[in-house]
Amino acid sequence: MPVPVPRQRAIPAVEGGQAHAASSTGGPANAASAPGALSGQSLPSTRGGTGGTVHGGNALSSTAPLTLLVIEDDPARSLSVPQLLDSAGKPIRIRTARNLTEAERLLTDDVQCILLDLALTAPGRVAAKAKEAAGADGAHDELATLKHVLRLAPRHAVLALTASEDAERGAEAVRVGAQDYLFRDELDGRLLSRAIRYAVERKRSDTAERRLTESRLRAQENARLERGLLPTPLLEGSSLRFAARYRPGRSRALLGGDFYDTVRTPDGTVHAMIGDVCGHGPDEAALGVELRIAWRALTLAGLCGDELLSTLQQVLEHERDNDEIFATLCTVDIAPDGRRAGLCLAGHPSPLIARPGRVAELLPYTNSGPALGLLPNARWPRQQVELGGAWSLMLYTDGLIEGRIGKGKERLGQDGMVDMVRRQLAQGLQGEELLRAAVNEVRELNGGELTDDVAVLLLDRVA
Repeated sequence: MPVPVPRQRAIPAVEGGQAHAASSTGGPANAASAPGALSGQSLPSTRGGTGGTVHGGNALSSTAPLTLLVIEDDPARSLSVPQLLDSAGKPIRIRTARNLTEAERLLTDDVQCILLDLALTAPGRVAAKAKEAAGADGAHDELATLKHVLRLAPRHAVLALTASEDAERGAEAVRVGAQDYLFRDELDGRLLSRAIRYAVERKRSDTAERRLTESRLRAQENARLERGLLPTPLLEGSSLRFAARYRPGRSRALLGGDFYDTVRTPDGTVHAMIGDVCGHGPDEAALGVELRIAWRALTLAGLCGDELLSTLQQVLEHERDNDEIFATLCTVDIAPDGRRAGLCLAGHPSPLIARPGRVAELLPYTNSGPALGLLPNARWPRQQVELGGAWSLMLYTDGLIEGRIGKGKERLGQDGMVDMVRRQLAQGLQGEELLRAAVNEVRELNGGELTDDVAVLLLDRVA
């Protein structure tokens, strides 16, 4: 509920908030005897203060002393403002301005609140804009001056001053953006001091709430963006079953430097890829997305093996921030009959294969190439691998094997990961359930959240 505050016939005030002699034409007694004037001393109509417009300061600092800028242009009846005190009992400093041009000069960073007389005549440029905005009906915008002040001082609390018979105009001022409205003929020091403190706190609260809302919206937008950047496998027409698990190392992120993808080309070959950009920040996540999209485009264009990886290295070299950034990669191309595959490793851990009647094991990785971005003119030989009739092929990033075991420095490693997956397969786990159990157990062994990104991809073929 707005605090009713005064309509006074006098309003001069000097910065400092102390009561002084009323004016050169009359002393305090004259000011007190004016119709509607408050008892107590009135402040002289002294204009002053440090020049310069407000610029990026903390206008609503909770520790700075309160400073009020009064904008009112009627020299015949200045407001009589008694001493005003803030919540700590310190005087509220007061500055006065006759027009918006003078107000802009006095609106420095130490001003927290503005008391604006809605009867103030709008300057020519403001009135012209208001008339233009009025349109063909010619309706006059009575709050054009207030709107100009709100644009001029978006971080400041604003109190609108109006006549008591014009409460509707005051309420409209609050709707437009003022923190409260006051009545000229009801002003007194206690109510005005309280209204100033209330307006400053409300503006501070509104600003904090707006920033929180903006932060939440940005977080939601980032989440939608990151979800959109995660791959959708293109396996239409394939009998292979697909599952994936992804956990970024960044706090509150959905996307890290790890990346994966799976596509089926028109000849029936299924291509799968998993990779890891060194680091796990937003820049690495962006580079990972670029490499994944480039891989998909090149694969659908018919590139494979060394030719594809050489082109990806060129993409990485052009897109990375510095020469120390590299990426590991594992690509698999599975023949249309599903019984054999080509494997390329670029500094990446070898996939794990599980087949009925045989223990799960790693695919051969002796004939591999360096990570992308380390060596110019590098080569990545393609190995032919026999898969068999039924199998499960798991591609993963090093986040799955580099977690610690307990409180010591020992890492899980590839051997530990293979033993873990063997045990989980023996328990009958498969597909999404197997990947979920694997990632959760690695996290538990680590004693908490993993600091590195984790990506795991699983392809299954049932004979």
